[in-house]
Amino acid sequence: MSAGFAPGDTSHIVLVVDDDHRVRDSLSRLLRSAGHPVDTFASAAQLMAAPLPQVPSCLLLDMQLPGSSGFEVQQHLANQGATLPVIFMSGHGDIPMTVRAMKAGAVDFLPKPFRDQDLLQAVDTALQAARQQHQARKGEAELRCRYALLSERERQVMHYAASGMMNKQIAGELRLSEITVKIHRARAMKKMAATSFAELVVMSRSLSSNA
Repeated sequence: MSAGFAPGDTSHIVLVVDDDHRVRDSLSRLLRSAGHPVDTFASAAQLMAAPLPQVPSCLLLDMQLPGSSGFEVQQHLANQGATLPVIFMSGHGDIPMTVRAMKAGAVDFLPKPFRDQDLLQAVDTALQAARQQHQARKGEAELRCRYALLSERERQVMHYAASGMMNKQIAGELRLSEITVKIHRARAMKKMAATSFAELVVMSRSLSSNA
């Protein structure tokens, strides 16, 4: 069984796109036996018409699909803002194709036929990356929710303080008393759930870099 996953686990999903129903069925059975929920698609059009999963997921994508190449599907997903890790599969893979796939952001390239264990290992690696991405997005969303609770003054004080300005300097910049600046700063820390000023600085920088 694939490490870290249990039968019936719905905390993630593996998407499989292959026009050969025998390949889809075989992969589905293998992945489900390793504890992975699976959703299969017979074409790129089917995949692109379906809503993207809201849980950590990865994509097993055949390189040669009727009407679309795997690269075109990968590019379409990127244009939609999807970041799910892609594992390419191909019965006609060569070194240039492998290099292009990896440069395009694929986490692995599996030439057919491949060993079951190689596939499961690639899926585990991809899902670990997907979970990290999911947690990062979740953390960013939570951070922005807390930031939305701040008043305009609290935001100003937070960003000035995070930039290295002293309370006295901030007070002069905003034409406030120093005690008022201290109150706004304390309220900002409480609303942001920052346990230290250093943590508040990290939060402020994260919000600015993702603005």
